[in-house]
This record gives sequence, C-alpha cells and structure tokens, in this order.
Amino acid sequence: MNKKERVAYIQQRLQELYPETPIPLSHEDAYTLLIAVLLSAQCTDKRVNEVTPHLFAEANTPAAMVRLPVERIQAIIKPCGLAPRKAQAIFELSRILLEQHGGQVPEHFAALEALPGVGHKTASVVMSQAFGHPAFPVDTHIHRLAQRWGLTSGKNVVQTEQDLKRLFPKDAWNRLHLQIIFYGRESCTARGCDGTVCEICRTCYPRRRQPVQTQKA
Repeated sequence: MNKKERVAYIQQRLQELYPETPIPLSHEDAYTLLIAVLLSAQCTDKRVNEVTPHLFAEANTPAAMVRLPVERIQAIIKPCGLAPRKAQAIFELSRILLEQHGGQVPEHFAALEALPGVGHKTASVVMSQAFGHPAFPVDTHIHRLAQRWGLTSGKNVVQTEQDLKRLFPKDAWNRLHLQIIFYGRESCTARGCDGTVCEICRTCYPRRRQPVQTQKA
C-alpha cells in the first residue's frame, strides 16, 4: 500500500469498527468537559470518570468552583495524580472564566490556551467535542499509531497533528480522533502491538517483520 491507499483504508476500517464515537469522558457541558480533560493528563479516562462525579457534585460551574478551597479540590481529585497543580489550575481557570468570559468557556483556541493548565491538546478536545469545530487532538497514543501506520514521520505531536490534518478530510477529524483512540485501546496498544500484530498494522504493512521504533512525543 502507498500512503494514499493506507489513508483510505484506515479511514474506512475505523468507520466500520466504530460508526458511533461517544466521548469517553463523562461531562454535562463545555465547562465540565474542560475540567475532565484537564484531569485526564497522565491519568486514565476511567479514573477521571470515577472522580469527576464527586467534584461536580460540589461544583459544576465556575462560580461554584471558586467557592471551594483549593485544598478541597485537591483532596477530591487526588486519585487523578498531579493533584496540587491540577487543583490550582482548576481554581484559577474558573476565576478567569468568571472575570473575563462571563462564566462561559470561550469558543476560541487562543482564549482556551490562555487558561491555566490548558494546552493545545486540551483546547482541541474542547473545541471539537464541546463546540463541534474541526480539530484533531493528538496525544501520545494517537502519535504512536500514526507512526506505526506510516502517516507521519514527525518526532512530536505538533508535527503529527499537522500531518493527520493534511491527510484526512476536515469533516472527519473529530470522528477520527476518537476512532483512533478506541482502536488503540482495544487493538493497537503500547504493549500489545509493535506495528506487526494488529489488523490495521498487518494490512498496511503485510511484509513488515521488525517492530516499529516510535519516536517519543
């Protein structure tokens, strides 16, 4: 397969496997999604979904969140890891949303990325999943699969995002982001596949015999 053929096959196969793409993080609106994505850094979605009901029961709006002591936020989110930093970011971004955005999550990349604890990947998830804007959030897992499938030679997630956006149609970005995550978790895991095991890897590269040495994101 050449790259064009791989792109067409991957998009078609993922659509067959995952015609529905539910958002893995439980949330109620753009604000609770933003908080959940922030908490998911170096933490599993499963763990985040176990923690957020306790946090949102006490505060599910910026106004309610700033009334909680940072220490209380930290105690609730402790199972997610990096709790001191995340708790401070949650408190500060909630204050900024109240002071600068009328208590609403801004629908703009620049404004989102200016919030404490919110990087480009988090902003991309919110823009795509909360507001429906075309975005292609790339984390280390998508970066790994894109390398295995010969979709990028990028050494970091920034380059991989650019490559994926160039290869796939814009109206498929939001869906593909989730489809690749689902497939990576189920079939092309970090330890379960090295570029020679799963269906997509074997179909794209039937003659591949050596494990793929992926570049760290």
